[in-house]
Amino acid sequence: MNTTTRVLLAASICVALAACAKKVKEEPAAPAETPATTAPVSDGRYTPADLDTDACLRQRTVYFDFDQDTLRPEFQAIMACHAKYLNDRPESRMTLEGNADERGTREYNLGLGERRGNAVSGALQGAGGSAGQITVVSYGEERPTCTESAESCWQQNRRVEIVYTAK
Repeated sequence: MNTTTRVLLAASICVALAACAKKVKEEPAAPAETPATTAPVSDGRYTPADLDTDACLRQRTVYFDFDQDTLRPEFQAIMACHAKYLNDRPESRMTLEGNADERGTREYNLGLGERRGNAVSGALQGAGGSAGQITVVSYGEERPTCTESAESCWQQNRRVEIVYTAK
């Protein structure tokens, strides 16, 4: 990877982290005559509740193009959010479930699902996630979300699903 590509990748990850940063809600100042009893200000770290409430963390499916195991650019921001969650929650664990459409042999699709899972794992690690928190499994064509034999359906099956096993 040349230097220009590395710099662009690092810059896009920084922009993605800034875009997915958790907003801190400011508390109104307490009146002077009453003692301060406001809740502690959030430190910006993700909590397990954010997995269901944060728009970026709720996106847990990464789609791939036909016969490809390269992460598409539109999923970089999602990778940055999930990597930040892993950093904020060292006890959390995730499984990346790689899938493929029905075309190709069973063995090829299992390998493709694994390569797709590894691509997502690499993107998470590149954005600061820990390899020790990530497990990759491949289901190949065995777990389709759509069972029709059409391109619109196959697109839905070419995916990696992010499943948190410990929050």
